[in-house]
Amino acid sequence: MTESAHDPHVLRDPYATYAAMRSACPVQSVPAGSGGRANYLVTGYAEAREALGDSRLSKDTSVFFAGKESRRRLHPAIAHTMLASDPPRHTRLRKLVTKELTTRAVKQLRPFIARATDELLDQWPVGGPLDFVARLAVPLPVIVICQLLGVPQADRSTVQRWSAELFAAGEPHVIDAASHALAGYMTDLIVAKRLAPGNSLLDRLISARDGEDRLSEEELVSLAVLLLVAGHETTTNALGNALLALFQHPAVLDRLRENPDEVSGALDELLRFDSAVSMATFRFTTQAVTLGGTEIPAGVPVLVALGAVNRDPARFPEPDHLDLDRDAAAHLAFGHGIHRCVGAPLAVAELEIALRAVLSRFPGIRLAVPPERLEWRRTRLVRGLASLPVLV
Repeated sequence: MTESAHDPHVLRDPYATYAAMRSACPVQSVPAGSGGRANYLVTGYAEAREALGDSRLSKDTSVFFAGKESRRRLHPAIAHTMLASDPPRHTRLRKLVTKELTTRAVKQLRPFIARATDELLDQWPVGGPLDFVARLAVPLPVIVICQLLGVPQADRSTVQRWSAELFAAGEPHVIDAASHALAGYMTDLIVAKRLAPGNSLLDRLISARDGEDRLSEEELVSLAVLLLVAGHETTTNALGNALLALFQHPAVLDRLRENPDEVSGALDELLRFDSAVSMATFRFTTQAVTLGGTEIPAGVPVLVALGAVNRDPARFPEPDHLDLDRDAAAHLAFGHGIHRCVGAPLAVAELEIALRAVLSRFPGIRLAVPPERLEWRRTRLVRGLASLPVLV
């Protein structure tokens, strides 16, 4: 899978490849991209839940790469985010962030999300064509997370570009440069907010305390970048993937057109069907682990293919069929365990509001090009469309 990750056919539809690998063995070794020691790839649902909840699979990359020579020059604040940490550090950082992104807190944001959605849709040229990704899927989550963090409007397109460059698979120099640009920007923004405090999420993180504990400067920068990137990348991809899935299932699209209130109940199935995060972030074994009958030695990377496990027929019968009546709440699109996406409530709210608004205001929306002509982003970690031409 790693060698074929940039094959246009695999980018368009990785699920046949995932199914073949899962059938052969739900946990198997695959060649490392650099030609080094093999990685282990998990494509089975049961095995993925076990792996995502197993404390013997560490996310502390500083331990794994200690003493290893690397040509990479990622900024430390990005190389060692909350995602790349284990308890107790991870527990402490997550606790300070979670209270800001609860379902209750997100509920208060819904009117702002709805207004932002309507303002973007007001600019759509009726009759089209237009690019759904560029005109809604990208700007809406960027507007929301930048508003939350207090990023000035004039800077938002620039930070969005840097964020996208962090996922430029096969271009390490681009990724490294973007990491320094984002970290530098957030460092300056934190300084500015200390001089002129406001009421943004970033302002609250600057003053956040847990007893006598508070965030260090590097932790502040790291969390700010993580929230910015994770706060819109997943939602952007999920919006495009969901609308394309509806185009490819006309009966389901008609059902939601006629009953927009059913969008909320359809989200779990849409997220399961075409997961916006294709591969969970890096883990490695701290000791030998047996997973799904496969023995994995200590000190090797383990990758969980979330897109694959959400199409495992052992958990979701007829997984390649989009079924709104399926109970898909157990999907792993947001991960599982202590590293489950902290921003999931926000992403779900944006998806629901945006899809409901599009189907209500533009019930005749349709794909403007054949599906085989669509361009997918060339990245291993996330799965999303580079563009989605539609007619409205």
